Amino acid sequence: MSGLRPIPDGVVTLDDHEAHARTTLDANAWAYFAGAAADEQTLAANRSAWSHLQLLPRVLRPLAGGHTRVTLLGRELAHPILLAPVAWQRLAHPDGEIASALAASALQAGLVLSTQSSTPLEDVARAMGDAPGRGPLWFQLYLQHDRGFTRELVQRAERAGYEALVLTVDAPCHGARDRERRAGFRLPPGIRAVHLDGLPPAPTQALGPGQSALFDGLLSQAPTWDDVAWLQSITRLPVLLKGILHPDDARQAAALQVAGVIVSNHGGRTLDTAVTTACALPRVADEVQGKLPLLVDGGIRRGTDVLKALALGAHAVLIGRPAVFGLANAGAHGVAHVLRLLRDELEIAMALTGCRTLADVSREVLLHPATGNFIFDSKQ
Repeated sequence: MSGLRPIPDGVVTLDDHEAHARTTLDANAWAYFAGAAADEQTLAANRSAWSHLQLLPRVLRPLAGGHTRVTLLGRELAHPILLAPVAWQRLAHPDGEIASALAASALQAGLVLSTQSSTPLEDVARAMGDAPGRGPLWFQLYLQHDRGFTRELVQRAERAGYEALVLTVDAPCHGARDRERRAGFRLPPGIRAVHLDGLPPAPTQALGPGQSALFDGLLSQAPTWDDVAWLQSITRLPVLLKGILHPDDARQAAALQVAGVIVSNHGGRTLDTAVTTACALPRVADEVQGKLPLLVDGGIRRGTDVLKALALGAHAVLIGRPAVFGLANAGAHGVAHVLRLLRDELEIAMALTGCRTLADVSREVLLHPATGNFIFDSKQ
């Protein structure tokens, strides 16, 4: 470990962390972490969608003894904030995913480790430790073309003590990431996706006249719903699907009895102009009707955003870029600061809307930004 660095002067919000990280990260890493697909409209819209929802305060309600505890996959968590899977975190700081794990453990936050981690999953699990009250440790999975390789990776996660698998389903191909292309993004020496070492090359075949390198090449091996069922069959771990936006996909996920759904548009990194997660979340929540846990990511920068997500039907939220920016600024201390800020702001927002516990949070705390009406259902 490179040692703790102090939080930079004047950094008191997640936006401050982002602004300072821009001065810390080199152009290569900044393009990767801060960028998104195409014109980055979804990246911006994710944030503004939460901001435009209005909260309706309540007063003089009993608040003593309040808390942020929530139950997720049978475990009681201290609060509903988890670290989202982010690849190659050693691009942001030499301690990379180890620092994120130490911060998550100290702040009782869950951590979802990326398949494309730059640190082995076993090392991250040791850094998370087994202290009472620590948040859950999950492993994010991209299904590989070689099922044997995927099975071995899942078994590694099981042996290391990971508690769930998070299957990303919204990225059968990369988005058109213009910012990365302009920067000439590349991984520097010594940083790689360590879990993909030894992956055999994907089988290839010559394309015929008029065939597409994408549709007839890469996507010929893209995962389907059958692969979700296969993954469930080879693991004892609960499987969550990350990247659900359409209610029909949520219905199919529930029919497969997955352990949970994460409403996500990949932080705007795949399909630009895709629906925002704040807009998709209530529709998905209405579809599954409490049949399975819902989480959401994308654009969450304030404790008020967390409260709004819970009001719209999420059981917990994940944050990606803000944690990486905190990591770049001050290592484990920076990630912990980001988590502490969000939890403190969530408690303040709960108190000022009259919510003593998360069980008190409902759509009645929200107003529709255009009509000023209560948001009782997603049709308004």
